[in-house]
Amino acid sequence: MNDLNRLNATLAAFDTANLQDPNLELFEGKSVAKEWIYAQRMSTQLHKFCEAPSEALQLATRSQHICRWKIPRSDYPMDRSGYKKWRLDLAQLHGDIAGEIMAEQGYDESIIARVKDLLLKRSLKRDDEVQALEDVVCLVFIEFYLEDFASKHDEEKLIDIIRKTWNKMSTKGHEAALKLPLSAAMLALVTKALSPD
Repeated sequence: MNDLNRLNATLAAFDTANLQDPNLELFEGKSVAKEWIYAQRMSTQLHKFCEAPSEALQLATRSQHICRWKIPRSDYPMDRSGYKKWRLDLAQLHGDIAGEIMAEQGYDESIIARVKDLLLKRSLKRDDEVQALEDVVCLVFIEFYLEDFASKHDEEKLIDIIRKTWNKMSTKGHEAALKLPLSAAMLALVTKALSPD
């Protein structure tokens, strides 16, 4: 199997795993698995954001939320430390599942380890690929999930979240975010969050 065939087979296997998500989202008039559509959005955004992403970055991007439903947020204390522990456990789960699928497809341990490092966001701000993955995560959140998130939280909380999201992004990520097709309400919210107090 050549590298491109193996990459495509592995991305398809990630998709098969994500199609098991019992949580559904409405997409173009159909109910689809929530983590499957998230993964498609991630890959699409990656290819817009990076001209020639590496194989490892493509694999990490598609498996960013792989089988996320297996560790519900409700299993952890509803405080900051509980949230951080949940996120860390999720990143490890995503890396383990992605790694198992990659091994089945014939990838060696070095690229599996690299994908796991990317998913754990090791060396954010110092590793260009980790930063690119974080930028793509933030762009997908702003474009597709901010509006729904906004309907459940007050403005003060939203502005705090947008500022924290912005701080994780690179200058290139900021430029891409300002070109996203946001609704007037979301654009106003982002503009307010980014304005100096």
